[in-house]
Amino acid sequence: MRDADPGLFGPGSVTWQLHGDPIMWVAGVRALYLQALHPRAVRGVMQNSDFRKDAWGRLLRTADFVGTITYGTSLQAERAGARVRGIHRRLGATDPRTGERFGVDDPELLLWVHCAEIDSYLAAARRSGLPLTGGQADAYVDEQRTAARLVGLDPGTVPDSTLALADYFEKVRPELAATEDSDAVYEFLHAPPVPWPLVPARALLWARVADLAYAALPPYAQQLYGRPAPSAAAAGLRLRLAGRALRSIPAQLRWQLPPGHILKAVGRLGPGSHPSVYKLREGARSLP
Repeated sequence: MRDADPGLFGPGSVTWQLHGDPIMWVAGVRALYLQALHPRAVRGVMQNSDFRKDAWGRLLRTADFVGTITYGTSLQAERAGARVRGIHRRLGATDPRTGERFGVDDPELLLWVHCAEIDSYLAAARRSGLPLTGGQADAYVDEQRTAARLVGLDPGTVPDSTLALADYFEKVRPELAATEDSDAVYEFLHAPPVPWPLVPARALLWARVADLAYAALPPYAQQLYGRPAPSAAAAGLRLRLAGRALRSIPAQLRWQLPPGHILKAVGRLGPGSHPSVYKLREGARSLP
């Protein structure tokens, strides 16, 4: 008998459609670049994570978490959130400027990580050609307050629209800065360590993903990094071409990649539940 639990979002949500789009891999790297510009947030990562030695493991664990809370059952999503909250409660770091000790579950840091992630997913999707209306974009930001709750935030303190999200970034920008830690993240993301037989693949594939993710950053973030970046128009064109190329790969083939959350969700809920860009278009047409 099928478990018909649609999870915390369900096939009718914008989240369900958006997180199934292949441009999310580029968006995830963009989020890492952006998150690293908050000195306390990136220090928390640097002092508590051996990401240089386990880069791919960290990326896959993050993808697994996002996939679980999006496409898993409600129980699976709640358990994944509880694990993350438990890890965060045990970890702390030292402020690079003041020497103050702080917990990585500080609500201000959790909010920054959340907003940088949601902004990256939304910006990459829209600029790469995913047909999101303004109302759907607002709905996505609002839906993601559920994800914020899972990591320990009060949903009432989290932006619920694209305008509120933009207001948040205006407020937090004075706290952002390029540091030795952010420079280390930049260098790492451009050339993560791989076994020597995979170095050509890194140069051919990963370098393009990293460059595109950096190009997709907002101008203020690129200015803080102080590294060359294409114009907004050139970046937009590259994102649209990448989106078109990635979406040309058959979905059934893409969904075979681990950890396979979408296939599990479709198996649980039926073939009509698969994420699709067409559902976004149909949703836009049904709006008043």
